[in-house]
Amino acid sequence: METITLTESLVRLIDQRKLPAELTYLECEHYREVAQAIKDMAVRGAPAIGVAAAFGLVQAVRQAVQRELPEAELVRCFQEAADTLAATRPTAVNLFWAIERMTAKLRSVRGKGGDRILKALEAEARSIQAEDVAMNRRIGEYGARLIKDGWGVLTHCNAGALATAGYGTALGVIRAAHESGKSIHVYVDETRPLLQGARLTAWEMVQEGIPATLITDNMAGHFMQRGKINFVVVGADRIAANGDVANKIGTYTVAVLAREHGIPFYVAAPSSTVDLKLKTGADIPIEERSPSEVTAWGGKAVAPEGIAVANPAFDVTPARLVTGIITDRGIIYPPYDVNLARAFGAAKEA
Repeated sequence: METITLTESLVRLIDQRKLPAELTYLECEHYREVAQAIKDMAVRGAPAIGVAAAFGLVQAVRQAVQRELPEAELVRCFQEAADTLAATRPTAVNLFWAIERMTAKLRSVRGKGGDRILKALEAEARSIQAEDVAMNRRIGEYGARLIKDGWGVLTHCNAGALATAGYGTALGVIRAAHESGKSIHVYVDETRPLLQGARLTAWEMVQEGIPATLITDNMAGHFMQRGKINFVVVGADRIAANGDVANKIGTYTVAVLAREHGIPFYVAAPSSTVDLKLKTGADIPIEERSPSEVTAWGGKAVAPEGIAVANPAFDVTPARLVTGIITDRGIIYPPYDVNLARAFGAAKEA
């Protein structure tokens, strides 16, 4: 499944707001449309957001080249696009990682003319996309080894092909286990308030023919208590240096339930999601979204007018609740402050 593509004239991406009712594509002709697609969650999932941002930056430079702007003006257009894209969503570090990587590439080709700059940036953006798919497949290979035949596996939100450049992180682990011939059954949390589990993960499971059962978020403990769930795997939007994990709201609840029932709780994420600049999860910015996502559904009110609403899009699961972090460089186990720094080649700040 190609969730997002870059053509000579536009960025084409699956409009995830329309799933599962219809599979339609949003065609963005300008980087500002890409930014709006990220903000509105037409494209979502930390790795997918990073790829979309990289493609949006290519669009900005391409349009500057087409207008035959001088290089200084081209660089200004790039920076304006980078600032716009960076302002869309604060929690997923892949967004900023991709922008920083594209910015570094721009610096390396300054002075070589617009055409060469555009060619270099487009190649870098396509590399980010291809590398994400490759990383996801390695994550799947490592993670599948942890799942035993006959197990029930719970996942929260959507960390599948739709949330990445392809294949998926948490769902990549599930896909790889299924592809290896293991008989597994997936329990899919609906994931309120936008139902990414019900709308997106369940849709991917049906497309792949992987046995799955959709449950509401408040049913997870019940099925754990009944022995139906043997393993939990979720994605991540940012992982701090100490192993604290930011992921879709409700993940922390699942982790607490897993610990209570003695069920392993794993996080699956590519290298780009690890942020060693942040010491702990307390440093991770948490996006607060519109109250309307909670008070209405499908244009119809589900709560009384005037009620106060809190709508954090993410929560932070403490490292002590995380059994292991499945990455493209292997499975990282505690102590995370030591092993994450060792695996990702950067010294933890004192």
